[in-house]
Amino acid sequence: QVQLVESGGGLVQPGGSVRLSCAASGFTLDAYTIAWFRQAPGKERGWVSCISSSLINTYYTDSVKGRFTISRDNAKNTVYLEMNSLKPEDTAVYYCAATRRSCSSGRGYFEYPYRGQGTQVTVSS
Repeated sequence: QVQLVESGGGLVQPGGSVRLSCAASGFTLDAYTIAWFRQAPGKERGWVSCISSSLINTYYTDSVKGRFTISRDNAKNTVYLEMNSLKPEDTAVYYCAATRRSCSSGRGYFEYPYRGQGTQVTVSS
């Protein structure tokens, strides 16, 4: 069964850090582009970051540039999102998703055929 499972979310204080993981089962991630999306309460789900299957290219939405880092460990079949200098507006459910297309081919959540169930990140004092 093909599955993506996110983990690592929780409650963190403003200015703090958290690392999210996206683990795949039933398929190997090394041939896939992986993206992170997030959905805050009352808002639409939006694209956050993307990493190519080649490991060469990474992309970020402007609001997280310089604070978030996406990476992957193909040996562990896992992709990570390191989130630093967190702000209350980063509070959201974070989802990972996989596609064989490139990062530049589209940023719509439902364009990715494999999607996880999400993990909650709450930034609050």
